[in-house]
Amino acid sequence: MSAGPDPLPSGGEADEAARRDARRRGEMPLSEHLREFRRRFSIALVAIGLGAVIGYLLFPTFFDVLLGPYCDVVGVESCQVNAFRATDPIAVRIRASLVVGLFLGAPVLFYELWRFVAPGLTSREKRFTLPFVLMSQVMFALGLAFAVWFVPTGLEVLLTLGGTDIQPLLGANEYLTFLLAMGIGFGVVFEVPLVLVFLGAVGALSAASLRSARRYAIVGNLIVAALVTPTDILSLVAVGVPLVVLYEVAILAVALIERSRRRV
Repeated sequence: MSAGPDPLPSGGEADEAARRDARRRGEMPLSEHLREFRRRFSIALVAIGLGAVIGYLLFPTFFDVLLGPYCDVVGVESCQVNAFRATDPIAVRIRASLVVGLFLGAPVLFYELWRFVAPGLTSREKRFTLPFVLMSQVMFALGLAFAVWFVPTGLEVLLTLGGTDIQPLLGANEYLTFLLAMGIGFGVVFEVPLVLVFLGAVGALSAASLRSARRYAIVGNLIVAALVTPTDILSLVAVGVPLVVLYEVAILAVALIERSRRRV
């Protein structure tokens, strides 16, 4: 006897198959998008939470490293920051731990974000998105490294502008806020060229348009440098010049992408 036709899938199986096909095509109802976003966001939160726990446990060593720039300026014998409120010590420890958690969990966060938006991207955009996610971590780390190099100079300028009659008495909370502002500021600034390269890779920007906007970019870079640095010309140049160089690197990268695209 010949085998009969394969049985039709049940209603639940058919619905699940339809959802898988829709996910592959990037077509899902809003409720499915929200459910997918909640799942991936939960995974990222767990990764950040685990990183925060590590940061909390290693806080004494971590904070000693953070105090390094301040110690270089005021000397080891005067190297301490103060708690002006009873809650300052625990507040500083929690804030620092959350920053460590965000940094350690960022690869998972970016990966889950990429997995969430990937179904809606074209094959060309997908080709550039994952390297962009990985390079965003590298550029942010470079921004942090640049901040670490610059912070001692910035602190020395800020703490000596008032003359020798004003002695620094820094609060732990205020000092951490200063370090976070510098670190995150430089990290975000170093992401800008990468965003320009990504937009050029997907065809949203061209090397010609970036060249035509060069003078405005230079002015914008100097304004950003003035906002994230102390009020002296040396610091402005020390930060502004790398930003201009990164913009030129972005133009070169976009031009190379366009040239390779024309060869295909």
